[in-house]
Amino acid sequence: MSRPFAEISFTPSVRAAQAKNGSADGYATFLAGSAQEDLISPVEASFIAQRDGLYQATVSETGWPYVQFRGGPAGFLKVLDERTLAYADFRGNRQYLSTGNLECNDRISLILMDYPNRRRLKIWGRAKLVDGADDPALMQRLSVPNYRGHPERAIVIKLEAMDWNCPQHIPQRLTLEELEEHLAPLRNELAALKAQNAEHEGKPGQ
Repeated sequence: MSRPFAEISFTPSVRAAQAKNGSADGYATFLAGSAQEDLISPVEASFIAQRDGLYQATVSETGWPYVQFRGGPAGFLKVLDERTLAYADFRGNRQYLSTGNLECNDRISLILMDYPNRRRLKIWGRAKLVDGADDPALMQRLSVPNYRGHPERAIVIKLEAMDWNCPQHIPQRLTLEELEEHLAPLRNELAALKAQNAEHEGKPGQ
């Protein structure tokens, strides 16, 4: 856990809840010491590049949080540099809830899940909307080859904080593609056994 995470998350009401439940002293160390900033290391960059979806939270002008799932081919969320993330915003149902929220409040939070390995990365940042026509070079950098969808804009996120969560209570789940890695050897073994069985059945006296 980093100090930027603690500074954003440990509000006075959160600190009061920690004190009430006996964890304030343990977490106080994350608010002490010299200031620092979170930077995206090769470890985080590799993790982000492997994700094919994320949970994204924005806040409306009436104060309500809005959480949605954003998906795409693995790596659709790009690391532009050690403090910047971005992705192409493809046209959806045209409600523009997240877009409208970010127009009035640039705060954004992402949760990236790795269910097979029970890992989770939380990211806080400030988002900027970039119209696709205003920065073709950026849109080209964020393009997803052979992906159906019309990119309307780019969501560029300046990192404020991030935190790796413990794996406790994360269920272990597999996509069909991830499951195939485990099923393929079993299918191959089954096919070989069927071939051997057919060979024995075809021999006289068997």
